Amino acid sequence: MATTPGFRPTHVVPGDGMPAWEAPDPARPTVPLDPLLPVQLVERHGDWAHISCANGWSAWVDGRYLVAVPQDPPVTGGPPTDVGDPRPLLARAAEALTGYRAAVEELAVGGLDGESFRGRTHGLRIGVVVDGESMWLYDPTEGRWLYGDGRRLSTYVTDRADPGRAGPGRAPTRVVAPDGER
Repeated sequence: MATTPGFRPTHVVPGDGMPAWEAPDPARPTVPLDPLLPVQLVERHGDWAHISCANGWSAWVDGRYLVAVPQDPPVTGGPPTDVGDPRPLLARAAEALTGYRAAVEELAVGGLDGESFRGRTHGLRIGVVVDGESMWLYDPTEGRWLYGDGRRLSTYVTDRADPGRAGPGRAPTRVVAPDGER
C-alpha cells in the first residue's frame, strides 16, 4: 500500500467501523470505513469531519464518533499494554499480505472468480502504517492497534471492551486533540 506523503493519523475509526459520504450530505454515501482504520482529520464543518486515509482516499464522516489518537507515542513499559518485540507481529503481517497479494494476482489472471476471492480473503485484516521510526501495527488476534518505535510495541487502541467500560477502549495514554479541535 502506498502511503500519501505527510500522512500522520490523528484519529482512528471506532471499533464497529463507520459509514462515510462523498460530501457532507447524507444523500451521497460511499464505502463504509473499516474498524480501527487510522485516518487524518483534514477539516470539520459542525459534526461533519473530512478525513484522509494513508492511501490518499478521503471521505466525510460523523466526526463525533472518531477516536482521537495521541500525537505523542504512548507510554511504553506498562505491564497491561506493553507487548514487546515487534518482529513476530511484523512477520505475521508480511505473511498475511503475501497471501492477499497471491489472491489478488490469481483474481487478476482469472484463476479466481469474485466469490472465491471473497472466500479466500474473508476475515483477513492487515494494518501497518510506518512514519520514520514510528509504526502503527494492527494485531488481528487481539483486535488492537499497537504503536512501535522499532524496539518495542505498546497498545495504542483496541476494539475489545475494557473491563471497566461499556465498549471499545484505548490504552492508558495521554490524548491530545489535533490543532483547532477541543
